[in-house]
Amino acid sequence: MPAHSHSHSTADEAPPSPEIVTRRRRATWLMLLVLVPIALATVVGLIALWPSGETSRAQQAAETFQPPGTSYPDATVQSLDTYDCSDSSTSGQQLTCGTAVVEVTDGDGEGDFVSVDLPPEVVGTGVQVGDGFVLTRMVDATTGSPSYSFSDFQRTTPMVVLALAFVLVVALVARVRGIAALLGLGFAFLILLKFILPGILTAESPTLVTLVGSSAIMFVVLYLAHGFTTRTTTALIGTLFGLVLVAVMGAVAVSAAKLTGFSSEATIQLQTFDPSLDFSGLVLAGIAVAGLGILNDVTITQASAIWQLNEVDPTMTVRQLFTRGMQVGRDHIASTIYTIVFAYAGAALPLLLLIEIYDRPFGVVLTGTEIGEEVIRTLVGAIGLILAVPVTTAVGAFFAKAAGDKPAPKLLARFAR
Repeated sequence: MPAHSHSHSTADEAPPSPEIVTRRRRATWLMLLVLVPIALATVVGLIALWPSGETSRAQQAAETFQPPGTSYPDATVQSLDTYDCSDSSTSGQQLTCGTAVVEVTDGDGEGDFVSVDLPPEVVGTGVQVGDGFVLTRMVDATTGSPSYSFSDFQRTTPMVVLALAFVLVVALVARVRGIAALLGLGFAFLILLKFILPGILTAESPTLVTLVGSSAIMFVVLYLAHGFTTRTTTALIGTLFGLVLVAVMGAVAVSAAKLTGFSSEATIQLQTFDPSLDFSGLVLAGIAVAGLGILNDVTITQASAIWQLNEVDPTMTVRQLFTRGMQVGRDHIASTIYTIVFAYAGAALPLLLLIEIYDRPFGVVLTGTEIGEEVIRTLVGAIGLILAVPVTTAVGAFFAKAAGDKPAPKLLARFAR
């Protein structure tokens, strides 16, 4: 047995044959031929479209909606008095409002003790002495005296605790690769907050800005989380294909369905700030951003499935690898469709309840602005996702047979484990 293990180890450490080396080089050049132009275009797009840092028209308009000097200090409840605020419009339902004395603990007016009125929906959450509030503090332009009102609850502590728990669980279960994924997530938020969102608020095309930003995110996130391997490159090619397909199909669908983008109070508010924004393009941008995570999930799973199949049976041809890989892909597609639909249903539950209350005809509801836009958004994203599966599978089968998973440099290989 030891002798057998020794001979097996020696065989594993034997240098690859010249034919395998040649195939690996050919596969590497083919990948570079595909990825280098996309990477260069992404970098050029980031440089050309990077926001100048000037305040956008929408931001300038938003500043006029609140008095100068408005701030949002933290406060702690010192006492609470409740009273019945029901009236004839409540249809007999008893409502309880409140008046809270709070101490401003951080921000403008720190140390002040002020009284703020609380609506029934706030009192109904079970406000207690010691609870943290976020207040709105406005300064009268003529007298200079401040006034306070309730804005929201403080949620810093529970959110920080949950975030730390999330990081801890990821680190314990996924280890180095999970930490790398978290770093990639941080980069994704950086691009979203510093490039995509400010870019959309400028005169640039929301679709173009989103595609460039999404491409940059995928390059960094995939290689950082999964290592510099042919397998990861396969997933990246499939993901980028899906993104481009979603953008093209989305443009056609938005034009054909005449989607205006005004399906929520948020977009209507944006219109009051800057009517010149491309709201139809905003719909396309939303489709692309929403599809990033699920596209990444599907393509990396398909690429991994192909490599596992090739390792189990290296004698399989490209056609056989593709056929077997698509069997896995079809199962993944089926489960992903449910994921997409139910994720939207959960997010839109209040809207669906309102539709149920109004009891409008199903056809009118389905094709209306609110639901129709989300249905089209979901269908476009799902089609792009589904078609990315055979593309990723085909690319993976080709590269798996052409080169196998080419080993990365020692440092990168250790990082990718």
